[in-house]
Amino acid sequence: MSAGNVWSRIELQQGDITKLSVDAIVNAANSALAGGGGVDGAIHRAAGPEELHAACRKLGGCPTGDAKITPGFRLPARYIIHTVGPVYAGGRKGEAELLASCYRRSLEVAIENGIQTIAFPAISTGVYGYPFDEATQIAFRTTAEFLAHNPSIQRVIFVFFSQRDYDAATRLFRRLTNPASALEGPTTS
Repeated sequence: MSAGNVWSRIELQQGDITKLSVDAIVNAANSALAGGGGVDGAIHRAAGPEELHAACRKLGGCPTGDAKITPGFRLPARYIIHTVGPVYAGGRKGEAELLASCYRRSLEVAIENGIQTIAFPAISTGVYGYPFDEATQIAFRTTAEFLAHNPSIQRVIFVFFSQRDYDAATRLFRRLTNPASALEGPTTS
């Protein structure tokens, strides 16, 4: 599969991941899978906290870099894939590999469950402190590498809640997919 086909299966959106009608959304979870702040709290509230908490409790937690699946309950998405990103500690404690593993394991779990469309938030970039640009490049590259060998995933959406993060991610995506476009600046229609 050509690199062009891989990148065409990836899209970026600005908005609320809990509103997407996809096969699965990914939750940037904590290791207890207990719900928390940020995207984790929003997903728990939108899915139905009682049902989701009961399903997560049965999973017995999740180690950093791994991923586990539950039903989507009240979400438009059929499933929630919970992954635990690393807390950033300066980049010297294997954070890059753990973060890449979050994306790989989430995509592996997706394939194991017949999922063809999946949406990711920006894992570890909130309270876990991972620098946004570095984390986003890891997300894009890891996903593209995975898609190159796994045609069953038809579409991956990266969802950024704030306009600022979406704009920054769009610039990074353009640089990765077409290095000359980064020099040209934004285009107008």
